[in-house]
Amino acid sequence: MPAFALAHLHDVPINEDILTYIERIQATLDPFEGRFRVHGTTVEVREGDWPGTVVIIEFPDLDRARAWYDSPAYQEILPLRARHIPGSTVIVEGVGPGYDARRTAARIRAQATG
Repeated sequence: MPAFALAHLHDVPINEDILTYIERIQATLDPFEGRFRVHGTTVEVREGDWPGTVVIIEFPDLDRARAWYDSPAYQEILPLRARHIPGSTVIVEGVGPGYDARRTAARIRAQATG
């Protein structure tokens, strides 16, 4: 199953630390087969509030996503971003090929009535 690291970042300043972080992050992703799926784009809000921007990085699986985040290489550059940009970061497992939300609804319905 693919896994994703998702960051909701607020008030992104551009300064030397942030530029260095952006320049160095890809090298921390490569050993874990991480690749950006969303990075540096404008967010189009359709419901609710979404101050800031979003970053989504895909990994082949949950273990590699966790290993990347915990890696010495990423932990070394993380403060460059974290001390300047408030926000939240999560790691979440994705769904596999052939996922059908109807099966999920049926399972939840059966559990609720069972």
